Amino acid sequence: MIMFLYWMLPSILLLMGFLAFVSNRKHLLSMLLSLEYIVLSLFLLLFIYLNLYSYESFFSMMFLTFSVCEGALGLSILVSMIRTHGNDYFQSFNVLQC
Repeated sequence: MIMFLYWMLPSILLLMGFLAFVSNRKHLLSMLLSLEYIVLSLFLLLFIYLNLYSYESFFSMMFLTFSVCEGALGLSILVSMIRTHGNDYFQSFNVLQC
């Protein structure tokens, strides 16, 4: 029963993160927050997997490092978008306009 909870809780969190990502497509900030939620649930799933099978946790530290870099890149894109367009709505942002 406890093994079922170990695998089911991060899977439910991951599914909720995907649902939040799909449903909140109006603002860039809400999409970035849902992506970070997905990354944290993946980290929880990876951490449980590595501890369950007594593997090294070095890969989880690398995963956290790359997720921090991803978050910093997302925030820099958000700041540059707000500086150029004035808001973070996807409706006011045209990808074809360079």
